[in-house]
This record gives sequence, structure tokens and C-alpha cells, in this order.
Amino acid sequence: MSDPINHQRRRFFGVAAMTVAAVEFGMTGTAGAQAPVTSLTPAEAGTNTSFETLKQVKAGVLDVGYAEVGPANGPVVLLLHGWPYDIYSFVDVAPLLASAGYRVIVPYLRGYGTTRFLSKDTPRNGQQSAIAADMIALLDALGIDKAVVAAFDWGARTANIIATLWPERCKAMVSVSGYLIGSPEINKKPLPPKAELAWWYQFYFASERGRLGYEQNRRDFNKLIWQTASPTWKFDNATFERSAAAFDNPDHVEIVVHNYRWRLGLVEGEAQFDALEKQLATGPMISVPTITMEGDANGAPHAEPSAYAGKFSGKYEHRTISGGIGHNLPQEAPRAFTQAILDVDRF
Repeated sequence: MSDPINHQRRRFFGVAAMTVAAVEFGMTGTAGAQAPVTSLTPAEAGTNTSFETLKQVKAGVLDVGYAEVGPANGPVVLLLHGWPYDIYSFVDVAPLLASAGYRVIVPYLRGYGTTRFLSKDTPRNGQQSAIAADMIALLDALGIDKAVVAAFDWGARTANIIATLWPERCKAMVSVSGYLIGSPEINKKPLPPKAELAWWYQFYFASERGRLGYEQNRRDFNKLIWQTASPTWKFDNATFERSAAAFDNPDHVEIVVHNYRWRLGLVEGEAQFDALEKQLATGPMISVPTITMEGDANGAPHAEPSAYAGKFSGKYEHRTISGGIGHNLPQEAPRAFTQAILDVDRF
């Protein structure tokens, strides 16, 4: 059972949260076609400042902290954040979905926020399949058979893995930056110098100096990532600090550093995930209905949509969101992200 934790924070869902109106936003598909627009509760980025209540539930090796909004009997949407972000990337998306009748689950990944390991002996493992297994355990703990999964960054990779390894649990998917499944073997291949430069922090984390630097300067470090990944997003300090609190998790640094070192093959994962990683290393196709998205001002490393379009064998669409939208697309363009969820659920 989950236990609510009332944080007594202000929530500005607004009077408009009960109103249905047509919305318009800049959106172009791969062929430049205008995507269909349906009715959504109006909300601009930054309308909401918090989730009213956070909950905790024991799931697998974790005690998972998560926000939940919307009717308990509604169809489920699972929203997954990335690094260095947290559940507040979806603070405007969640009420939009709730007003459309969805039950919205927004968990802190391992190493973030109020999520904790149940045992001090569990490896602080950041490999991709471990994080995906956490989310399956969360669905099990909440008694959820299937959900639409929508995500970006680490969360999008996790969504891709769920859709690949557990397609029966994934009704449909929205994935920012497309297909992100990788492996240490794949990552042995060098990239062009400009692409390698974009991954500077991955190489920084490979060193002990990098680990210590992130431990000592994680707020400044992560604010820099926000600025470079979303160069035109004018977030204020209060917005950053709401998310930065999640980086104070006692396992945060260890999880982040292990994740990037594992990607480069510098550290081992856990043997229990070897079979899953072997499947993922083949670059499997994704068959669930999918919309991929990209912001037109994404400053983080990412592939062109044409490079991954062939990875989706089910009904598929790509949307590029215009207007200077960066890497944190759900928080920068919440209506466009929400619209994609509504649309993919009807595929």
C-alpha cells in the first residue's frame, strides 16, 4: 500500500484546470504537416509550482517516491524524468492529463528525491535495465497492468526498454529524442569529435576527479547542464531549486556516476540483468504505438529523427516542437507533450 506525504506546498492548478478549451502550439512533423489538435485544458509552462501530495510505495528493491494526480480509476500514464531533472519536469503536464481523466503516476527514479533503497547492501547500480526493472516493479506494486509511458532523457531510455522487454505493460509511448537503447559494446565505437565534445560530462564522470567534482558541486553542475541543454529556456532560480532538492538524495551521485561509467564499459552491472542487456544490445525494434518528439533548440546530445525512425515497427509519428524548445521538453512545452500523449493513446 502507498502512504501519502502531504508537503503543504502551494499548487497552482488554477481555475482553468476545470475548463476545456482549444489550444494551439508550434508543431511540425517529419514532413512538415500540422498535427491534429484536440481540446486541452489551457496551461502555459510554469503555471504550476508543485504537486499537492507525494506518496511512497515499496516496489522491488526500492521505496519509491512518486506524485499521483487524477482519478484513481482512470487510464494510467507513467511519466519518467531524466538526468539532471526530476518529477517537476511534469508539473504542468500532470494536471492537464488529470483534467482529461487520466490517472498520472510520476516517480522519482532511483537516486532522486524521496526514492530510497530498502537495503544498504543493494548495489547502487545505474545501468539501463535496472532502472527499467524498477518501473515494472512500481507498476506491480500499484496494481497497474498497463500504462501509456511518456518520458525524456534517462526516462525515455527507460520507456524504450519497457516497450521492448515488457510490451504487454506499455499501451503506447511518447519518447523525446526517439530511440535511446544502447550498450557498453555499442559505446566502444568513437563518435566524430563534435559529438564527443557534447558528451564531455560522461568522460568527466569516468574519473575520480569527476566524481568528487559532481559530489561537491552538483547544483552548479546541473544548472550548467540545464543551461546548455536548453539554451533558450529562461527558467528562474525557484524553478531550478524545486528540482535541485531531488539531487540531495544520498545515492544520487553514486547512481549518476555508475550510469555513465557503465555506458562506457568501465564498471560492471549486476549479473541478474545480463540476459536483459543481451537482448537490448541487439538494438531491438519497438512495436508499441509511438510518438517521438524533439525540441528545435535541444542542446543535449541527440540523433536526428531520421536516424531512429526505422526502429519503430508499430504505428509511429515524429513531431518536432518549434519555438526554441530545448531538452526538457515536457516542462518547456507541456501542452505539446500532453497532446502527444492524448494522440498516441488513440493510435
